[in-house]
Amino acid sequence: MRVLLIGANGYIGRFVADRLLADPAVQLTALGRGDDADVRFDLATGSPGALTRFLDAVHPGVVVNCAGTTRGGARELTRHNTVAVATVCEALRRSGCGARLVQVGCSAEYGPSQPGSSTAEDAVPRPGGPYGVSKLAATELVLGSGLDAVVLRVFSPAGPGTPAGSPLGRLAEAMRRAMQSGDGELRLGGLGAQRDFIDVRDVARAVHAASLSAAQGVINIGSGRAVRLRDAAATLARVAGYGGALHELDGPPGALRPTIGHPRGESVGHRLDALGHHRPDALGHHRPDGLAGRGERSDPEHPAPAPHPYPDGCGSWQQADVRTARDRLGWRPRIALEESLADIWMEAACRI
Repeated sequence: MRVLLIGANGYIGRFVADRLLADPAVQLTALGRGDDADVRFDLATGSPGALTRFLDAVHPGVVVNCAGTTRGGARELTRHNTVAVATVCEALRRSGCGARLVQVGCSAEYGPSQPGSSTAEDAVPRPGGPYGVSKLAATELVLGSGLDAVVLRVFSPAGPGTPAGSPLGRLAEAMRRAMQSGDGELRLGGLGAQRDFIDVRDVARAVHAASLSAAQGVINIGSGRAVRLRDAAATLARVAGYGGALHELDGPPGALRPTIGHPRGESVGHRLDALGHHRPDALGHHRPDGLAGRGERSDPEHPAPAPHPYPDGCGSWQQADVRTARDRLGWRPRIALEESLADIWMEAACRI
């Protein structure tokens, strides 16, 4: 089976490439913008006609699209996440290869979910930000294309190669800095969210399974279990051997939630939040953005701007219903979050 992989150099694409290359029945061709791609092509600017000519020449049986971006404004997100997919769909419609399309989507397409619930594929998508909107538009293009296609809505990927800008990547970097500087306290913000983390290697297995299956429509890929970021932070500290105190800065103005781990005396000085930024401490010398120190009041005339608590637009809770993946792909997650966190930490520790 010849597979054309788009976005092989991305976070998920690298592991999908490894998984497909391990299958002796697969002949893999990588298409992308990088110099190490088998064929250089930019979906955001390339024409459907040019891609059609390549498809007719290579004649793949499956096209896997892992390309896209999570950064930038609405225009850039639309160009790389939506227009690029429109190019793929149009090229496949024009081509005579008859290839199956496996599109990698994301849970941001759903937007916020009701706490305690599991989101199934028939949930009405209500993305809470431009990234989710751009990915949802891509999914709608795929579903309306008339192609033999499946969209895998991947929840929160984790594991080796986790981007430094992701929540778990920022936690690992903040912990690395604390350990490198000998800081006995680590102040972390944004730990109230609960996310469904799924190891990127399990995602690659799901893409492989979807390539071989006849399943169509949308299929969730997640662990089926929501985990609080504060619990992930505590697990990461245990994996890293960090013996300091983890202070949580989430909460209403003027309040700190209980300390996670082993409380220590508070001191004035630089502390790091989950974003890896220096933030104010509880004495008011270095306060977290949008929070007043204990015993102080915010200035009502000049309130500090509070950061968006859930920048991914997914609200406080996301948990996947993964029964469809089990029933239609024969897929189940295998790698526990602790192993994913250990791999994230191993990479962060190499920078100490």
